[in-house]
Amino acid sequence: MIRLQDVIDRPSKVIGVHLNYRSRAAERGRIPSYPSYFFKPPSTLASDDGVAVRPAGCELLTFEGEIALIIGEMTKGVTPAEAWKRVGWVTAANDLGVYDLRYADSGSNVRSKGIDGYTPLGPGLLAAHDVDPSMLRLQTWVNGRCLQDAVSGDELLFSFAELVADLGRLMTLERGDVILTGTPTGSTVVTPGDLVEVEVSERNLSTGRLRTRIVAAETPLAPFGAMPKANAATREAAYGARGDSRVDSGHSQFTGELQIALNSVSTATLASQLRKRNLAGFLMDDLTSTRPGRRMVGRARTLRYLPLRDDHFARRGGGMNAQKRAVEDLLPGDVLVMEARGETNAGTLGDILALRAQVRGATGIVTDGGVRDIAALAALEIPVYHRSVHPAVLGRSHVPWETGVPVACGGALVCPGDIVIGDADGVVVLPEELLEDLIVAAVEQERQERFIVQQVEAGESIEGLYPIGERWKVAYESWRDRLTSSTHGSGDDNVPGQS
Repeated sequence: MIRLQDVIDRPSKVIGVHLNYRSRAAERGRIPSYPSYFFKPPSTLASDDGVAVRPAGCELLTFEGEIALIIGEMTKGVTPAEAWKRVGWVTAANDLGVYDLRYADSGSNVRSKGIDGYTPLGPGLLAAHDVDPSMLRLQTWVNGRCLQDAVSGDELLFSFAELVADLGRLMTLERGDVILTGTPTGSTVVTPGDLVEVEVSERNLSTGRLRTRIVAAETPLAPFGAMPKANAATREAAYGARGDSRVDSGHSQFTGELQIALNSVSTATLASQLRKRNLAGFLMDDLTSTRPGRRMVGRARTLRYLPLRDDHFARRGGGMNAQKRAVEDLLPGDVLVMEARGETNAGTLGDILALRAQVRGATGIVTDGGVRDIAALAALEIPVYHRSVHPAVLGRSHVPWETGVPVACGGALVCPGDIVIGDADGVVVLPEELLEDLIVAAVEQERQERFIVQQVEAGESIEGLYPIGERWKVAYESWRDRLTSSTHGSGDDNVPGQS
């Protein structure tokens, strides 16, 4: 294995790319038209098995697993077609930074990412001419749990060659210069004691795992210049789309009344509330559940299939492909949502992968294509929503393409992190910003319907009762007040008829 110290001592430049992965762009809500960059000092470089020090007063130290390019020869004024030949080596990198200091430098990242030791590289280097730049796999683990997993050809907005050529239009890239090519979704906050590992691989080639231990500074930060500062927006940006519990529990859970409501209100009621607000595009069509009596609530983890093409299936269909990576990356509380374009003539999942999803703690699986092994699937606890049952393997119709991106499933747009709710009636997807308002209204609607059912059972006419009109309003409010003040909340109080 080629070691870092065999190639470079101290590069003249370390250049980072702000946003270059589709999944990260989806998380940030914007797609850049061209790459943008920032510099990191060469003094940030560190080797394998080192430490990264979180400054005193900072709470938002984040990791970013990245593929690093090391320039092999002086480069200036090359075309994208020529640029890859100027890359000498590829290795793993961790682009660390503290969000508490980002505000001070207007996007240059000088303080937040310029701290000594904040660019670990290595441990091994892959010769650029030995690898396919579109098939490099990047993985990042925190305390042994894989939080980032992406293949370059699936996710990059700007290819490695485009980055080298773009930078070379205006500056000379010298041998040993380092380009950090961006990070996929999954980056989040780490704390002292955490171990971050990054690996870049392609087929049977690997850089090995780059290990960095997070430690706390032993001395306070000198009280001049910008000091650490964080607010709700800063914390949200630092923790990322998956929330602050991703590293510990894998899923940001709802608590209290909202959690209870999420586990109780029906998809039919939610559909009614969406209709009242003239909101379309949140309902999935033509799906059947293997466990219609079992409720599903969780955050979306997405997987996209594209139509079969033999050359692409040969490259993407085998081994730890996107389908298997999506299953292995599921965390407790996730729902795996698969885009299969409504194709019903092949399975998109079978019993073994569904079992693995269940063991990983996922709360459900949704595909708008087919499933295989239906008897075994139906015996599992995890509900699997599907459009058809078919014995054929996915290679009959699909190429497992990418994960962690917005997908279309059952006619609905689903973004990573959306809330997915399913029951015997079907599946609803909700963005978190709509959740609380919809759930509160849905709880009230079901409370009213419970009252109405009691009156209909007692022989009352639905006229003026369904929906509740003025004649029944006072009776309902009295019933509701008694219900909510009851110690047990049994809701069994009946209201005398008002015919």
